[in-house]
Amino acid sequence: MSLRNKVTLIGYTGKEVEMVNFDNGNVKAIVSLATSDHYTNAKGEKVEETQWHNLIAFGKTAEIFEKYVTKGKEIAVEGKLTYRSYDDKDGVKRYITEIRVDEILLLGGK
Repeated sequence: MSLRNKVTLIGYTGKEVEMVNFDNGNVKAIVSLATSDHYTNAKGEKVEETQWHNLIAFGKTAEIFEKYVTKGKEIAVEGKLTYRSYDDKDGVKRYITEIRVDEILLLGGK
């Protein structure tokens, strides 16, 4: 994988993995991942900031998601940023940023 477009995240899944089966036999896994950052603001208060990321995986990696990843599971992923757009039912163009996962590491217990 190229270093030009590489993302590494560690966080907790926010929902159960959603699987999509294609006619050609391929599979796609979709799940959200929460990453949190802690810092102290100017008033000396501790602040936690959470970001949500859309993860997608294909093939064997998707099968690992389906078999081992549940809601609230701590995982580490490595992949690349992808962008796509679509027109919603009202004809408004929507943009989506996703992480296409190439590698997954299961963390935490169970």
